[in-house]
Amino acid sequence: MNILVIGSGGREHALVWKIKQSPKAGKVFCAPGNAGTAKLAQNVPIPADDIEELAKFARENLVALTVVGPEAPLCDGIVDLFREQGLTVFGPSKAAARLEGSKDFMKSVVTSAGAPTAAYETHTARDEAVEALDRFPNGVVVKADGLAAGKGVVVCDTKGEAVEAIDRMMGQMEFGAAGATVVLEEKLVGEEASVLVFCDGERYHMMPAAQDHKRIGDGDTGPNTGGMGAYSPAPVVTPQILADIESRIIKPVIKTMHDMGEPYRGVLYAGIMITADGPKVLEFNCRFGDPECQ
Repeated sequence: MNILVIGSGGREHALVWKIKQSPKAGKVFCAPGNAGTAKLAQNVPIPADDIEELAKFARENLVALTVVGPEAPLCDGIVDLFREQGLTVFGPSKAAARLEGSKDFMKSVVTSAGAPTAAYETHTARDEAVEALDRFPNGVVVKADGLAAGKGVVVCDTKGEAVEAIDRMMGQMEFGAAGATVVLEEKLVGEEASVLVFCDGERYHMMPAAQDHKRIGDGDTGPNTGGMGAYSPAPVVTPQILADIESRIIKPVIKTMHDMGEPYRGVLYAGIMITADGPKVLEFNCRFGDPECQ
């Protein structure tokens, strides 16, 4: 079968490399791809966010399966468009992708599911957000509600740092419309790990836990990046903790999405903080992690 991988990162190179090993794989395309994918597949000069052109290419080249790497086209509805045109695609619908596209939506789903997570507030006005900081005396995490390429999360130890983060998002509009709404979360103490889960809307299969090198500076210092390297399995996630993550977080969230009429299909990427009180949800992403996928 002909297969199309969408994206241009290391994640997409890893996906193409693995897909090429399948005896079922015929011609493999990558749009737009990179220098690495060019050695394994045929790169296609179509941007990952041009979903209409990607659908046209898939039709014209008899693509039997499309695998979407980045979050932006998923949140823009590429899966809905492909399915409307009878094209098979791996990933969540636009509505289900809101688990990553809106942190406020994600927190509401997690809360409805009864899954453990940090206390939070959502604000659309800068002054109200600043005023709310006094309700987070032990540190706060300021998050842009929308997509910000993995950089819209600022962990703050002081009120001054939090005010600066709010001003960057809501005043200077550093992340555009994505930061017009902010989510404030209590700062959790622990070790962070990620779990990727394959879902078909009801059934799921969990992959081994992973950890990435997130902060930009040596010694785990400085602001967060989208991730600069990863390893798996994650030593902090013992078999008992992984079972806890499955029973208290993954299973109830997948069921809640199904009960809402938006079954989650694709890869569900859970960002988890392993605290003294057990695992708690930090975030959900609607796609393969990068670099965790690699």
